[in-house]
Amino acid sequence: MSIDLYYTIREAGKSKYVEKMSRFLSFALPVSNAEEARSLVKKYQNEYHDARHVCWAYMLGADRSEWQLNDNGEPSGTAGKPILGQINSLGLTDVLVIVVRYFGGIKLGTPGLIAAYREAARLALDEAGKQKMRKMSSFRLVFSYVNMDGVMRIVKSGDIEIKERIFDNVCTLLIDLPEILEDEFIGRFNNIEGMDIEKL
Repeated sequence: MSIDLYYTIREAGKSKYVEKMSRFLSFALPVSNAEEARSLVKKYQNEYHDARHVCWAYMLGADRSEWQLNDNGEPSGTAGKPILGQINSLGLTDVLVIVVRYFGGIKLGTPGLIAAYREAARLALDEAGKQKMRKMSSFRLVFSYVNMDGVMRIVKSGDIEIKERIFDNVCTLLIDLPEILEDEFIGRFNNIEGMDIEKL
């Protein structure tokens, strides 16, 4: 079954958390694919090259099936896992959380590290906010001008977003519509004579 609604962050968020003199700088960033996530990780690793650890986790896809995490030198399971845990507890996807740690000279121990990375991730995600999204499909509709009223009636009857319009003798609309309603709307558009529909 296709997942229609999912949640992601509203905007990029960042925060700072201090525990026993260790500074944790956290960043919640919107991402749409693994390549984008990895390139942002690299960017932050370069920017904070003087930090002891740059740990991260991401979750991708409306079905939340693609994820990765990295402890970046911290003891296994003490950084990436609690970061991902915060993403999961909020049910978010299409998000990357990076936590940069500057060591303060006092060891935190395993429970302390887990708690600190969890809190740092939570603060950045709180700052980023949460928004509901719908899984959308994109189509190009090509039709004659005489059929304009019929097409626009269907477009206005549903949760359809017009991305681009070209109205001439031959008209073109680029639209996004909820994936879950795809079959219903395509059926209605197909009832219009001479209609050409292409999924993008």
